[in-house]
Amino acid sequence: MSLNKRLKSLLQAGAAVLLPGAANALTARIIEDAGFEAFLVTGAGISNMYLGMPDIGLTTLTEVTDHIARIRDAVQIPMIADGDTGFGNAINMQRTIRMFERAGANGIQMEDQGLPKKCGHFENKHVIPAAEMVQKIKAAVDSRADHDFLIVARTDAYAVEGFDAALERVAQYKEAGADLLFVEAPKTVEHLRDIPRRAPGNHICNLVVGGKTPVIPREELAKMGFAGALYANAALQAAMRAMKEVLEYLHKHGSLAGAEQAVMSFADRQEVIRLGHFIELERRYTA
Repeated sequence: MSLNKRLKSLLQAGAAVLLPGAANALTARIIEDAGFEAFLVTGAGISNMYLGMPDIGLTTLTEVTDHIARIRDAVQIPMIADGDTGFGNAINMQRTIRMFERAGANGIQMEDQGLPKKCGHFENKHVIPAAEMVQKIKAAVDSRADHDFLIVARTDAYAVEGFDAALERVAQYKEAGADLLFVEAPKTVEHLRDIPRRAPGNHICNLVVGGKTPVIPREELAKMGFAGALYANAALQAAMRAMKEVLEYLHKHGSLAGAEQAVMSFADRQEVIRLGHFIELERRYTA
């Protein structure tokens, strides 16, 4: 089974597949080693880790595509790649789809924000007309080389136009050909529960620690009918906290003596990055 088909088969209503986010190949490798079946290449994470800047639409198509390609070289499980707004209009969207597919993504998450786009859990977002997003979805569907490449249509209208308008939008996006639907940043458990019930289809949700949406167990999301649950920046937030704490300790104490448990061991680090594999390749190809 191709990775595209595998991802499509996983993300069915009620499965509530956990999809952690990766901003680079190392994080993706750790996600795969932890046993997850699929993951998201997070646009916010790339902006934070690659640029040291907030998720406000600063990354380019070529920068994101390069990250996708490096990540695909490192792991063998399916990935959805965050395509933000498609980096432009419907014509730009077609090029984005082709580049994402060639780089090794198995699906794209695309959203209906206007430019400059923002993190879905930021304030003062704005959205394009639903009709314009419908055309971008149609362009994405028409341009994919593989019918099983997933089109995930996200709306940020909840924060701008209200809950009912967000549900109306995802219904239109499904009609336009989107495979998965995504209402970003609902604020209550009741609204989470109503999304799959009132807008039939395969839905994913995004659970951000400290964000606007209640973080509830996978089992509850499955009962609600969600196909997938994104933890788009859980690994990033954990890494940032760990780096901050260990470096503050080093600065204060002048060494890491007494805090060795705060860092991964040298041996474990080499195992994650597959040093043994490359040592074997050296043996094989050295005269």
